[in-house]
Amino acid sequence: MIDLPKTPSLRLDGLRALVTGASSGIGLGCAVALAEAGADVVLASRNIKALNEVAQAIKVKGFSVETLELDISDLSSITSVFKDQKPFDVLVNSAGLGRHSPATETIVDDFDEVMDVNLRGAYFLTQSVAKGLIKAKKPGSLINISSQMGHVGGVDRAVYAASKHAVEGFTKAMAIEWGCHQIRVNTICPTFIRTPLTQSTFDNPDRKKWIEDKIKLGRVGEVEDVMGAVVFLASNASSMITGSALMIDGGWTAD
Repeated sequence: MIDLPKTPSLRLDGLRALVTGASSGIGLGCAVALAEAGADVVLASRNIKALNEVAQAIKVKGFSVETLELDISDLSSITSVFKDQKPFDVLVNSAGLGRHSPATETIVDDFDEVMDVNLRGAYFLTQSVAKGLIKAKKPGSLINISSQMGHVGGVDRAVYAASKHAVEGFTKAMAIEWGCHQIRVNTICPTFIRTPLTQSTFDNPDRKKWIEDKIKLGRVGEVEDVMGAVVFLASNASSMITGSALMIDGGWTAD
């Protein structure tokens, strides 16, 4: 009789997952997806009121969830939080910020604010989770929510694209360093996803046409388009994937 291979499970039972930016949009969707897959999810955000509302909605569904007030742009806050935390098996770093303008009009405050969250905060949060796993001698899956703009450029998005290109770079370097600890580090790179934060872009007819012309599948992204991907990268189904970028861009970067 043929010994058939067994498909790895997408279940996350018994795993502890930290999701930043979990109070809305992509972060909220990722948190729900991980909870549905069985993970014990810790929601993190600066907006603790919105976070508690999300947590309550997840609890009503019978899933395990906790909340954590965290501003990843404040490195002392990250240090303080991780002093008392058990290791996280999964990280979804979804906290992000955009300050869009023509490159000739970029101001230093906007540049610094974006980099503090998208790059510096993401870097040191990923570092902190990895340190906890290495100390505990546990494997893990660390997922940075990047962007298609980490691979291409876009009008009025020089600062945002710079921050996400940098995320792609440190993700690859960390994957190389921590592979020996069985810690995987990857990015998810969505196209424009319909959320409250992107609504102003969709409200601009010129920007909306530019987006629709670039997306080969003929529609904009929805939060649900990211949810399956995050479960896949968090689970054993992706156990040989590290240092990679999973494009969820409807074919934008295929050109």
